[in-house]
Amino acid sequence: MDFDVVIVGGGIAGASLGAEISAQRRTLIVEAEEYCGFHSTGRSAAFWLESYGGPKVSALSRASRPFLEAPPANFSESGFLRTRGAVHLGRDEQPESPVGVESRPLDREELRRLIPGIRPEWHFAVYEPGCADIDVAALHAAYLRKFKKRGGRIETNARLDRATLHAGRWAIRLDNGETVQAGTLVNAAGAWADDVANRCGARPLGIAPKRRTMVQLKVGRRGLKDIPLVDDAAGTFYFKGESDSSIWLTPHDEIATDPCDAAPEEIDVATAIDRFEHVVDWRIERVERRWAGLRSFAPDRLPVYGFATEQPGFFWCAGQGGFGIQTAPAAAKLASSMLLETPRDSMVAEIEASVFSPRRFA
Repeated sequence: MDFDVVIVGGGIAGASLGAEISAQRRTLIVEAEEYCGFHSTGRSAAFWLESYGGPKVSALSRASRPFLEAPPANFSESGFLRTRGAVHLGRDEQPESPVGVESRPLDREELRRLIPGIRPEWHFAVYEPGCADIDVAALHAAYLRKFKKRGGRIETNARLDRATLHAGRWAIRLDNGETVQAGTLVNAAGAWADDVANRCGARPLGIAPKRRTMVQLKVGRRGLKDIPLVDDAAGTFYFKGESDSSIWLTPHDEIATDPCDAAPEEIDVATAIDRFEHVVDWRIERVERRWAGLRSFAPDRLPVYGFATEQPGFFWCAGQGGFGIQTAPAAAKLASSMLLETPRDSMVAEIEASVFSPRRFA
C-alpha cells in the first residue's frame, strides 16, 4: 500500500491531525490496539481549563474553545462543552489568579455555597468560571468520521515494527506482516512516541509517560453533577461531579512508568480518598470504579509539533500531556499547516509555532 502520509497512533492527536490533512494527502492511520483511543484518549476525564498548562498551552486552549463550543455543522450537530466552572483551593494562602484568564477570588461564604460541606481549614479560593467538561468520545469520533469521509484509512491491530527511509520514501513494516510506503511518517504515538522514534531511526526527545489514577466514588450527598471542578492550587488533587451523588477524583499523580496498558494501584486509590476526605465532609459509600491512564510530557512540558531536525519526513505530533484534548482543534490546525507547508488557518494565525518545534531540543 502506498500513501502520502502514515500517522502512527489513532488517539486524539492522530485523529485530529488526520482529519485536517486527509483531503490534501492520501493518509493512513495505523493503530496498535483493537480500536483508536484505547489508552489516554479513551480514559480521559477531560475538561477545558484555560489556565492549565501555562501561557503557551493556554494560547492553544483559547483558540480551540470556539470550535469546541460550536463546531461547523459538517463536523458535528452539537458542541462538545458543558460549562461547570472551577474552584482552585488554598489552605494557608490565597492562590494566585491565572494571568490573562478570567477569574476572581472567592470569600468563605461563596466557597461554602459552591462546595457545600467544605472543611473549615480551606480558607482561600479562586473561581475560574470558564472551566467546562469535554465530551471526549464524541469529539474523537467526530474527528475519525471526518478523516474517513475525506478519504483517510485506518488500520487497527497494526503496531509499527520498523520504518526505514530510502530515496525520500518510508518503508513501514507493521507487526501484522504488512508493509506500507509513505513520503511522511507522523509520530502521534503518545506514550510510545520515543519508542516509535527509535524504530524509525529518529532521535528520541525524552517524551516521558506518567500514570494518572482516577477513582469514581459514590458519596452520601446529592446535587453533585453540576458542582465546579475543585482542585488544590498546590496540585495534590482534583475532583468533579459525575452524577447526582458520585464524583470523579484523582490524587493528581504523575508516576513515571514505561509505556503500558496502565492500571491503578491500591496505594494511589487510597491516597486519592485520603486527600478527598480532608477537603469535604461527604460520607464515602463505595468505590464504584477505578482506572488509570498515561499522560506523556516532553522535557519542557510543552507539546511537540514539527519535522525532526535530523530525519527527513519524520513529523512529531506528541507530548500533549493532559491538555491534548482541550487543545486538539488548534493543535491540529497548527500541525497541519506545518506538515503541509500551507498558510495557517485563522484559528491559529497569532500563535507562535516555534515554541512547539522539535528544533528546540536540537
